[in-house]
Amino acid sequence: MNQDLIRLLLPEGLFEYFEVVKVEKVENSYNIHITELNLIPKEFDGQKLESKGYFEEETVRDFPLRGKACFLKIKRRKWLNHDSGKIV
Repeated sequence: MNQDLIRLLLPEGLFEYFEVVKVEKVENSYNIHITELNLIPKEFDGQKLESKGYFEEETVRDFPLRGKACFLKIKRRKWLNHDSGKIV
């Protein structure tokens, strides 16, 4: 998979927080699977967080590619905040 080409197609700044794990062509659409990097969110800087897997995958429709629908399949991390005991 050519990361430079994918960077041109996806929204600017996306690669700061996500990595592309799979790109697939499905009948009349493209599915681009992205997963959040293991980086503690800036708004929780200084708090003790632990990665606890992922939330359920979300699908976002993006701009069409070559006349076909394009969907971003997004997996975001769950973080356990040890100070509050809550998942963020």
